[in-house]
Amino acid sequence: MILDILENAHRYLALYKGFARAFDFLLRPDLKDLPVGKYEIDVDRVYAIVSKEHGRRKEDALLETHEKYIDIQLVLAGTDDMGWKPKSLCKHPFGEYNQKNDEQIFTDEPDAWLSTKSGAFAIFFPEDAHMPLISSGQLHKIIVKVAVDH
Repeated sequence: MILDILENAHRYLALYKGFARAFDFLLRPDLKDLPVGKYEIDVDRVYAIVSKEHGRRKEDALLETHEKYIDIQLVLAGTDDMGWKPKSLCKHPFGEYNQKNDEQIFTDEPDAWLSTKSGAFAIFFPEDAHMPLISSGQLHKIIVKVAVDH
């Protein structure tokens, strides 16, 4: 898991294939003006989801993990208090891994909370269980999905 601000994005470009294209998208000058929806960056290898939605309470959320994609979650407006826990320490799966949605849900409690404000991003790898969209207000976010085997 990585938590940083967008002006430091250049430090992560070589970390993983697909990150350069992902951060090129996140550095677009018109990012805040993009309508809600899905944006292909590199077919299904790298794509972005623009989201504007009301946050949820910690007690109404569950941890999630992904096997096929790395999440880069950038907050454009609001504060997302994302929960985090190493997947290896999650002991309470909620159902089976959903291959179609690339999602495994856990009912475990997060070990840490990341107060992610406007201009900050978090990167969650397949070994990171995370609980996004925790906020008392409206959140405007971009989630870029980068294929693990890219």
